[in-house]
Amino acid sequence: MNIPTCLKLAVFVVGLAALTVPSRAESQFDDPPTPVRTQAPRYPEALRRDGTTGMVSISVTIDEKGSIVAATVTKSTNPGFDAAALDAVKQWKFKPAKKGGQPVSCTVVLPIRFTADQ
Repeated sequence: MNIPTCLKLAVFVVGLAALTVPSRAESQFDDPPTPVRTQAPRYPEALRRDGTTGMVSISVTIDEKGSIVAATVTKSTNPGFDAAALDAVKQWKFKPAKKGGQPVSCTVVLPIRFTADQ
């Protein structure tokens, strides 16, 4: 899946997070949503202690105001990270996607990476 450069963002605690637009959604907008506020997830202590790393992909629907109205885990390397990733992402805020110059809702995928050195 292509990750447009303009959609990449760094999140200080989680390593690297990037928006991925599902291929079927590419025609939903001309300008992608842009994160304006992010929240790093809390690394589950037991997984940190064990040095466990992982990745959680979360599908989010962003409304015309830039708020997340739905979020679900679509893929995960360790279910122990799922709740922390979901809780954090639900607090994110976006500049909404635009189609024809007007704000529109859209769905994107946010990969959240957990690394042991965080």
